[in-house]
Amino acid sequence: MRRRLVVVGNGMVGQRLVEALRERDTTRAWTVTVLGEEPRPAYDRVGLSSYFAGTSAEELTLVPGGFYDGDGLMLRLGDPVATIDRDQRLVTTRSGHQVAYDMLVMATGSYAFVPPIPGHDLPGCFVHRTLEDLDAIQEWALGSKVGAVVGGGLLGLEAANALRALGLQTHVVEFAPRLMPVQIDEGGASVLRRHVEALGVNVHLGAATERIEARKNGTVGQMTFAGGGELAADMVVFSAGVRPRDDLARACGLTVGERGGIVVDDTCRTSDPAVYAIGECALAQGRIYGLVAPGYAMAEVVADRLLGGQAEFTGADMSTKLKLLGVDVASFGDAHGATDGALSVVYADPIGGVYKKLVVSDDAQTLLGGVLVGDASTYASLRPLVGMKL
Repeated sequence: MRRRLVVVGNGMVGQRLVEALRERDTTRAWTVTVLGEEPRPAYDRVGLSSYFAGTSAEELTLVPGGFYDGDGLMLRLGDPVATIDRDQRLVTTRSGHQVAYDMLVMATGSYAFVPPIPGHDLPGCFVHRTLEDLDAIQEWALGSKVGAVVGGGLLGLEAANALRALGLQTHVVEFAPRLMPVQIDEGGASVLRRHVEALGVNVHLGAATERIEARKNGTVGQMTFAGGGELAADMVVFSAGVRPRDDLARACGLTVGERGGIVVDDTCRTSDPAVYAIGECALAQGRIYGLVAPGYAMAEVVADRLLGGQAEFTGADMSTKLKLLGVDVASFGDAHGATDGALSVVYADPIGGVYKKLVVSDDAQTLLGGVLVGDASTYASLRPLVGMKL
């Protein structure tokens, strides 16, 4: 008899799992049921910022037409999972629909973190996470002039680009002393800031939002910062990071990390042998991987395991190359030079808006990592050299 796989979540990583399994499962040993919370099938969440530039929801989709019409594939959308009974191996959705499983994969992803500051839930406050979020932002922007983004990391700058594309005077409010503090160093962030401000985006660093105050009509009117300072705004978009969606796992008794995330081993299996977890909801090797590439790697591991393979998830390359507000930004390897004895070779041209840093071993014989801002043309040739003798 064919075995039953249930996948909870139809995001980018969940979809990759289904595709990887379908490609390998030539004997059709598994039937697959995917239960998605959103009303539409998986789409390119990484490319969301292009939505305001004219890219349609259909162009962002990752699910080929007719993909789930195949034998043994079923996709149920707009009906999130409510409970998981691990003893009976039964999943129940919010509408009461029930699906039995032999193996279950949690691909619930993450949710946007909203700081619990007074006023965070006023009309005019949004997160930048789904296509529905973007539709709401676009509608509110029609009657707005000034927009503020809380968060100056990768997601925050994407959100700032969206507000700018909508014609709003845009502000970025970041608690850290520099932009993109996780990916790039102080020198690179300084050059990036110059680029961003040259586009008319106002950057506020070292700014902790203390509260959001309402206008007389009850909508967003002003941000107040700790230590003094105010910023008038018609809308606020929170893009201050994400948190793993592990509530279903907690409710059904799976082991979760102290700071969140479903604990998995090197095979992406949870504390229940019949349940896997992949993507941003999974706590693998003590960390949450917040990029899509590690999630794809986990999906490949689980697809292999479901068919009797021996694949393991041994970590993932966290290198990234992207264009933010028209600026090339890349980081790879040990970008911050955390390795003992690491040396940095820096080229900085603040006038031309270019910053490049290579991190090498203490004997200058091995490339450890690097940061590229303003010109990332050498990224493709440098990244494969990490860990190799120069």
